[in-house]
Amino acid sequence: MLDHYVKHFSTVELNSTYYRIMHPKVSRNIVEKVPEDFQFFVKLHSSMTHSRDAGEDTWKQYMTMLEPFRERECLRGLLAQFPYSFKPSEEGVRYIEGLGERTGDVPLAVEFRHDGWYRGEIMERLSGEGMAMVSVDMPRLPHLPPPVAVGGTPFGYVRFHGRNASKWWKGGPLRYDYSYSDEELRAWKPSIDRLARPSGTVFMMFNNCHFGQAVRDAIRMKELFSEEEP
Repeated sequence: MLDHYVKHFSTVELNSTYYRIMHPKVSRNIVEKVPEDFQFFVKLHSSMTHSRDAGEDTWKQYMTMLEPFRERECLRGLLAQFPYSFKPSEEGVRYIEGLGERTGDVPLAVEFRHDGWYRGEIMERLSGEGMAMVSVDMPRLPHLPPPVAVGGTPFGYVRFHGRNASKWWKGGPLRYDYSYSDEELRAWKPSIDRLARPSGTVFMMFNNCHFGQAVRDAIRMKELFSEEEP
């Protein structure tokens, strides 16, 4: 799909790295397929965010995988997406701070699935460490994060997961089976404008990936923003 993406977008998330760390040769093949100004966000492996038991060998493999992206200067950042079961705690905050130390000069975008993390003091502390807090759009269910703008530095970052409430907890991949309406997309415009003020940059990523809905909705969001330009 990368050949199709580069025709429409300037940035893409690599989510496959959550499941398996690629060989550096695969990374090099990927970066050689894109224009010079194309950028990537690469998701952290599940052992770094979900089981949180990644050892030194895993980290070495992961960082080696990133080298072709860094050499090409197309690595815009990394994405750490934590599960709903990861609840706020001082230990959890310190763990995330440790991830920031691991990733060094590569910006880390952090997404939570439990609304307890969306407290001002936690957001401010992690933002102060140079991390980008991720705003999310997902079903309005108890203890899921609200669809509000958070962060904004070093850039804004929004992930659209769809609003399939009936399939969210037990639907497996069907939780992402959702297509946004124009009204739902337009409703994010004020929040995205606010996120853009500190840095001038907001990344909008669509994860409602069933049946190509993410691509269609991302293209439509671009169109809606273009329609409002003077």
